[in-house]
Amino acid sequence: MKFGPQPVAEAVGAVLAHSVRAGDVRLKKGILLTADHVAALTRAGVGAVVTARLDAEDSDENSAAAALAAAVAGPAPRADFRVSEAFTGRGNRTASVGGVVRVARSAIDAVTAIDPAITIATLPDYARAAPGTMLATVKIIPYGVPRADVAAAARVVTPATLSVVPFQIGSAQVVLTETEALSDKALKKGETVLRGRLAALGIAAPEVVRVAHDAAPIAAALKASSAPLRLILGASATSDPLDVCPAGLVAAGGRLVRFGMPVDPGNLLFIGDLDGATVIGLPGCARSPALNGADWVLERVVAGLPVSGRDIAAMGVGGLLKEIPIRPQPRALRKPQQTAPRVAILLLGAGRSRRMRGADKLLERIDGVPLLRRSAVAATATGVETLVVLGPGDDARRAVLAGLGLRIVTADLAAVGMAESLKAGLAAMEAEIDAVIVALADMPAVSGADYQRLIAAFAPDAGREICRATAADGTPGQPVLFGRRFFESLAAITGDQGARDVVRAAPEFVHPVALEGDAALLDLDTPEDWAAFRARI
Repeated sequence: MKFGPQPVAEAVGAVLAHSVRAGDVRLKKGILLTADHVAALTRAGVGAVVTARLDAEDSDENSAAAALAAAVAGPAPRADFRVSEAFTGRGNRTASVGGVVRVARSAIDAVTAIDPAITIATLPDYARAAPGTMLATVKIIPYGVPRADVAAAARVVTPATLSVVPFQIGSAQVVLTETEALSDKALKKGETVLRGRLAALGIAAPEVVRVAHDAAPIAAALKASSAPLRLILGASATSDPLDVCPAGLVAAGGRLVRFGMPVDPGNLLFIGDLDGATVIGLPGCARSPALNGADWVLERVVAGLPVSGRDIAAMGVGGLLKEIPIRPQPRALRKPQQTAPRVAILLLGAGRSRRMRGADKLLERIDGVPLLRRSAVAATATGVETLVVLGPGDDARRAVLAGLGLRIVTADLAAVGMAESLKAGLAAMEAEIDAVIVALADMPAVSGADYQRLIAAFAPDAGREICRATAADGTPGQPVLFGRRFFESLAAITGDQGARDVVRAAPEFVHPVALEGDAALLDLDTPEDWAAFRARI
């Protein structure tokens, strides 16, 4: 392939490598230049353009991506994933089922060693996928690559290179043990979290039993169940293979395969078997919805994949999942605050206004001012760093923010969910920030004074590290301030749930901050919301 500047008169049949704007002519990169394009460029006074011209032995980017995608998918229709049509040299594979991803690393490494222009990026081996999760993307970097290299890459990969092993186990038993020291509230929380964890794996109605924290009743409960998966969540942490919970497994006639795993959080997990069923002793961190080592084991077991002691031992590399922000003394606990904390406001404004039936709620006006600008003015009135997250192509929204002295961050994957906007904003913040206020751009009653109330309430040395706005009656709402210890947890969320799970997992750090009236609850998502709001004001 030949790449570089070329006289316009000689550019017919070449691929335009750089977009061109000249007068009324607007040509996007990647198009195949025709005689009409060349004539238009000549009339506009353009003398040369940068092009890519394929040689006879080259394959264009889309054909190359499609060929490699076909090799991975195989000739038969796939039940586990689907392949998108190649576009701009990229072809994606998206999960059709929920399950565990298997990737043959040797094949992927062999492909990417053939030609730097041919790339495949995948999720990690054993990653969990839900329907719709992107599993892999093939990207041909230049506009064309040698056909021989594409053929060599296609010979390396097979349908076994990438697959999703679907979740198969549909029922489970959960044994919760009780002690006088463990409150009923804590027991219920553990049960609720476990139900949610299992539901995400396709187990909707587990059999839940409560027994005393003693080996004999644990053994009786395990033997009474016929579920292929049996989980034990002890009221007290298991600290030895002879401790109460593993002893209950053995007393039931089961076999302890391994106690302990090199994953943090999750060290105190144990696994065994009983009459063909898998028994997992869960670590205490399983009471939190945050990712821990038990998730890795559960996902494989529910997908029908073997989990041996050696498999668990191999989880150490990559097993440092994250700092645990709710530890009394986390390893990265910052020093006591000696100066005023540095706070940033992250205003999320990349939503698509899907409930507005064609209108853009952030451009609707209040007293002649677009809602997005009104929200941004309230944030910048505090004097702290303000970042507004927009989606790609949000030119109209970007325009109404002109002159406010804030930073605009583009979340390229905003359409995937709110988490992507949050991640983009966090990544753009300065490293020295001590706390971030996560705010929604469609809340017209939140004022600069409200932001100042949240900032004033932040006191990490006193344990007030999540300051959540509430209505005057105490109903929780938005915005929410998060101290630095929770930044990693915020960056790990997915989907469109926002930061609610981070708040739920750390109730002892949450400090309510009452705003006037219903300012913390009022958002405007529908035409009816707007009509009611305008009637009210």
